[in-house]
Amino acid sequence: MYVRCSSKMSNASQSQTTTTIGRGLLERVIFSTLTTVPCCVFLFINVIMLFTLRSKPVFCETSRYILLYNLLFADTVLLALSQLLYIIAAFRVRLTYPVCGFLVMLTNVITDISPLTLVVMSLERYVAVCYPLRHATIITIRNTEVAIGVVWTFSSLNVFIQVLLLLEFPFEELKSEQMKGFCAKENMLLGPMSDHYNKAYTYFVFISASIAIISSYIGVMIAARSASTDKASADKVRNTLLLHLVQLGLSLSSTIHNPFLIVISKVLDITVFIRIQIVVYVCIVIFPRCLSALIYGIRDQNIRPILVYHLCCQLKLRAKAEVSP
Repeated sequence: MYVRCSSKMSNASQSQTTTTIGRGLLERVIFSTLTTVPCCVFLFINVIMLFTLRSKPVFCETSRYILLYNLLFADTVLLALSQLLYIIAAFRVRLTYPVCGFLVMLTNVITDISPLTLVVMSLERYVAVCYPLRHATIITIRNTEVAIGVVWTFSSLNVFIQVLLLLEFPFEELKSEQMKGFCAKENMLLGPMSDHYNKAYTYFVFISASIAIISSYIGVMIAARSASTDKASADKVRNTLLLHLVQLGLSLSSTIHNPFLIVISKVLDITVFIRIQIVVYVCIVIFPRCLSALIYGIRDQNIRPILVYHLCCQLKLRAKAEVSP
């Protein structure tokens, strides 16, 4: 009798465990789909936008469009990398420290490109309004390429310093190269120096970028009151700088994504936590990466008709491919 009861309890326990595992896997698939679908939509829009910015000579020969291409390229790559890391974490795939380190460092390089490029774009708009006669001599294609090179070099230098700080960690004491947690930037800060440096660098970049954009905005505001300044052009540039400030704020919010989730995971139920995680991820990671395409694709009169044309053509071609046998 005891053996039968024990057997029944064992079978019930195994059945419950199997059901729990199946339900957990189903939830991960559903939640991953809910993030992957909008991510793919925005990636599609971004890629079409990138193609649009290379479809006409005027886009390749104008500084602000070149800067926009650099910003959009960084956002597109970062969106793809973020979604890849999200899927890896959602399905609890444990990477090794070297593989995770490579993905995180690549993400760090791209992450800094957006705020730094926004600073350069803001300065370009400031010169266009405050020094219109000297704009053509200051904002040249050559100077724009140099500015983009400085942005990428500065971001790469930051990652190089992070790698040097990681070398101080005693990796030989690790029992295995396999990570215990999911692959994230916070899990690669293996020492106190790395953590302190990362925080200091993040504060420095975003405070400096905020000061530069706000100063440009104030300069444009002052210039708008001048009788010699085109009021309509100044107002448009002022609105653009405000949007840059919003983009910068959203970029900053994406850097606190993982720390915020780590904090709330300790106080919330797992089901509630996962739902909040999806909302937070879409709002502060996916959405900011597509904001540039939406802002410039809709507001810019030169880009809008070409972007709409390419989007409509691509959608028609896909529809025909699905209908044809």
